[in-house]
Amino acid sequence: MGPKLKEQRSQSPGDQGSGEPAERTARRIAAVEVGNPPKALQALEEPALKAIPPAPPAEPTQKLAPRASMKRRHYGAVISFLLLVLLPIAGAAYYLFEIAKEQYASTVGFAVQKEDMPSAVELLGGITELSGSSSSSDTDILFEFIQSQEMVRLIDDKLDLNAKYVLEEDPVFSLADGAKIEDMTDYWQRMVKVFYDSSSGLIEIRVHAFSPEDATAIATAIFDESSRMINEMSAIARDDATRYAAEDLERASDRLKEARQVFTQFQTRTQIVDPQADVVGQMTVLNTLQTQLVTTQIELDLLLTTTNSTDPRIQSLERRIDAISDRIEAEKRRLVESDNELDNAYSELLGEYEALAVDKEFAQASWLSASAAYDAARAEAVRTSRYLASYIGPTRAESSQYPQRFLILALITGALFMGWAILTLVFYSLRDRK
Repeated sequence: MGPKLKEQRSQSPGDQGSGEPAERTARRIAAVEVGNPPKALQALEEPALKAIPPAPPAEPTQKLAPRASMKRRHYGAVISFLLLVLLPIAGAAYYLFEIAKEQYASTVGFAVQKEDMPSAVELLGGITELSGSSSSSDTDILFEFIQSQEMVRLIDDKLDLNAKYVLEEDPVFSLADGAKIEDMTDYWQRMVKVFYDSSSGLIEIRVHAFSPEDATAIATAIFDESSRMINEMSAIARDDATRYAAEDLERASDRLKEARQVFTQFQTRTQIVDPQADVVGQMTVLNTLQTQLVTTQIELDLLLTTTNSTDPRIQSLERRIDAISDRIEAEKRRLVESDNELDNAYSELLGEYEALAVDKEFAQASWLSASAAYDAARAEAVRTSRYLASYIGPTRAESSQYPQRFLILALITGALFMGWAILTLVFYSLRDRK
């Protein structure tokens, strides 16, 4: 294989034109085939490398910046960082971990429930389920009431908030001594956190205090006052629902009383309990008299046919007929004419009685209708009632979780650093513009 390769290399077209490169190539191939390629190649390449002139050194294109050193403005930035950032952070940390008093939290959660009980018609129709739903408007009112000055005043009157929140050794997290109601309201919103979920109508309150007992007592008082306020709202709504019906019932009652009084006065004045019954009695008397008159006349006619006119019985019957006729005429006049013993004739008394009876019946019907409406309004008001349902009772803390020292310190650190950085950037931007 060696002689053939050597022969082929010597006969290549590129080597025919120049003797020196072809000879050098043949030597390189022979050296590789002998068995020590690296040294042979190095020996062959050394003359070629020596023949190439060295490249001139490259000149530097840019000078290097001098080494940085502290300037006076740098010392100012460091000092301002120490004064505006590190020193306040150290003071805040010392106050939070050495001076600030432990705070305990009590949680209470509740919701305003509205129970709408079914009416009798719904019960007959088979709709018997109770629907308990939260009234969002009532919950919104309660949410504002808990944070209001009125709630603070009520709790202060009951528990004396100054005695529970005033601590001279912790002026930052405590209430100032002798604080006014406005200051107490601001402090109340710091120590009493109200969380309200408008979608579900749930209210959760977290009360902070410097002892577990005080926190639980304040949370209980808040729940009691909230429940009282909801009960008052329910009573007001109930009164509003029944007020107009009660007014109508009162007017109907007065009208019925007046009608009965006039009717009683009529009966007392005329000494007649029922003119209609009295007239019926008078007509009965007239009918009886008419019957007696006819009977007497028949007897008289029979007697005249059998005896003469001088018979004493005829005279007796005639006198009887005259007496009965006079009584009939008197009874008729009593029905239609005035009488000395009565103010009016029976016809006028009957007309007056009918008018009074109609007024009395109408007043009675009006009273029954108003009474039914009032009962229906009261039933509707009773069916719809509001109450405060607690799903988390006032809890009692066993350990202190507040103030959150590390969180507060981290927020102070971030705020101070951002403030310092902004002031520094503003200072250097103004300095560079000059």
